[in-house]
Amino acid sequence: MLENVFKNTPKWLDSAVFYEIYPQSFQDSNADGIGDITGIIQRLDYIHNLGCNALWINPCFDSPFKDAGYDVRDYTKVAPRYGTNADLVRLFEEAHSRGMHVLLDLVPGHTSGEHAWFKASSQAEPGDRTVGDDNVSERYIWTNLWIANGDGLPFIGGEAERDGTYILNFFKCQPALNYGFAHPKREWQKPALGPDATATCDAMVDVMRFWLSRGADGFRVDMADSLVKQDDDDKSFTIRTWRYMFSKIRPEFPEAAFVSEWGRPYQSLEAGFDMDFYLDWRWDGNPNGYNMLLRNTDTPLCHDNDASYFNADSGTPVIEFLNQYVPQVRDAERHHGLFNLITCNHDTLRTAQRLTERELKIAYATLLTLPGAPFIYYGDEIGMRYRELPTKEGGYTRTGSRTPMQWNGGPNLGFSEAPADSLYLPVDPAEDAPTVERAMANKDSLWHTMQSVLALRAAEPALHAYAGFDVLSGDGRALVFARFDGDGNRIVIAVNPGRGAEQATVDGLHGESLFAIGDAHTDDDGTITLPAQSFIMLK
Repeated sequence: MLENVFKNTPKWLDSAVFYEIYPQSFQDSNADGIGDITGIIQRLDYIHNLGCNALWINPCFDSPFKDAGYDVRDYTKVAPRYGTNADLVRLFEEAHSRGMHVLLDLVPGHTSGEHAWFKASSQAEPGDRTVGDDNVSERYIWTNLWIANGDGLPFIGGEAERDGTYILNFFKCQPALNYGFAHPKREWQKPALGPDATATCDAMVDVMRFWLSRGADGFRVDMADSLVKQDDDDKSFTIRTWRYMFSKIRPEFPEAAFVSEWGRPYQSLEAGFDMDFYLDWRWDGNPNGYNMLLRNTDTPLCHDNDASYFNADSGTPVIEFLNQYVPQVRDAERHHGLFNLITCNHDTLRTAQRLTERELKIAYATLLTLPGAPFIYYGDEIGMRYRELPTKEGGYTRTGSRTPMQWNGGPNLGFSEAPADSLYLPVDPAEDAPTVERAMANKDSLWHTMQSVLALRAAEPALHAYAGFDVLSGDGRALVFARFDGDGNRIVIAVNPGRGAEQATVDGLHGESLFAIGDAHTDDDGTITLPAQSFIMLK
């Protein structure tokens, strides 16, 4: 292992491969049309067999589900449609018995308007704004007058007895929790890390403690960079806020892992997170590095005119991705943390209509061998498609990436025994809808490609999350990079997503092929020949 990579980080992350589960769409165990925790337990062996040893479960807490569970009504209660708290504890136990870890989804920035904290804080009389022994009058951001605006922030008035308006995050059902303001300008704006903001931090630490003490292994944290309002560009007050919370929770649970939805590892890891995601950003047609790989198009359901690197016809060189990606990997290394890649997630359109199975094989083989702990979105391993569907529970365009997992050719593709019209979302009706059963039966499938790469990742320390990373060639279509550990083991990965053959020379390369897609090979002089759409891993 490389020196000091585990400084203040959970050691299990080095070999972690995560599988993201949208719980309402993964497996229904009680025929009510909605996936549940018992269904996840029933499929743990499948996930483990694929090669994933950790889970990220999207919010499973009590909620009115106006934003698919990202509007939490009770942080300490499993939503009844998913089961009970005892079911979730059993999931932790079943996962641990298989050597797997479980991250829950923490939503610290806001709650549902139906949360007990918000109901109490909405009361007209200050003396009535309590929950148990806690005064929650300032748990949310309230102005001091019923007609006051939000000082540039979204707000709602006229919905509460309290003489004030309240600040929102996102939908009108999601009042913002009060972590203070970086530079308070109004009487009602509380300072970051002041008494009121610290009380909110302590309440969120109690939520973490509740689930960590019951067996959770950590949290993926929603919109982790957005806690302190009107923060500076360097997010200095939000960083200090997280450092305060971590100072409370980490000594109690040193092996708990925290991954931030932030997208800037030089900030998130400074804040104390173990990991960050390379998020998919595309504003006004301008892509970030991750978007350049898989989603660099204004027509996300059409192969034509797609400039994504892994589109065989795009002709896009890899250098622009590397120019963004490599500095962020180095930022993560300096902080002894991880910068993680995803195949997709619940907020991102799937790519299977636009990219062919061959393109996806090359793309995912590459993502799974780059640094960090990879995250596989459920169904990506079989090439599940995005579907254009009406919005469900605040999903809007994201809804089509949240459809039920496709297990077999049976009713509802094996997701549920409920009537088809009772399902959370409809399954893919196409005759050629990909299923796990069909993919596992085909030895040349995307599923088997991913399983093979993940098996090598598990077996080779040079491919682990914290192992070293160097770009050896990245000027044209071909990408060649090395992964290496502290014991002198090195693996070279070469990728050519394009239609034309490519070559690259690596000094001193005399290795055996561990895995290949296509007829890629090496010569005695260290030249790697990469035919069209090929991938090779050399030890």
